[in-house]
Amino acid sequence: MTAGPKYEYRWADGVQIKKPIEVSAPKYVEYLMDWIESQLDDESIFPQNLGVAFPSNFNEVVKTIFKRLFRVYAHIYHSHFQKIVSLKEEAHLNTCFKHFILFTCEFGLIDKKELAPLQELIESIIVPC
Repeated sequence: MTAGPKYEYRWADGVQIKKPIEVSAPKYVEYLMDWIESQLDDESIFPQNLGVAFPSNFNEVVKTIFKRLFRVYAHIYHSHFQKIVSLKEEAHLNTCFKHFILFTCEFGLIDKKELAPLQELIESIIVPC
């Protein structure tokens, strides 16, 4: 899974796959969606009942989720944008990404260095975060 020639993303979930492995983009997305679902379903991370405290590592878990979701956007823009344009769907992708990046910047969910693959695009959307 890549985002242009400079960025390669490997998968590791820290449980079943401890050492990062090279995977295709579809496999990375599959692993990511399964992992996010398991995080969201884990009541020790995302409590379902009133009065139950969030864990001390909650912010780190959320930041990891958003960092990995950003990588999917980076891959889509670098590897599939021309196809999206040919389908006349770029406005939808751009709107989703704009909302995503505004939210992540508002709450400081992704480190600036992680945003490098799409920095130019991000700067066209907002003031750098």
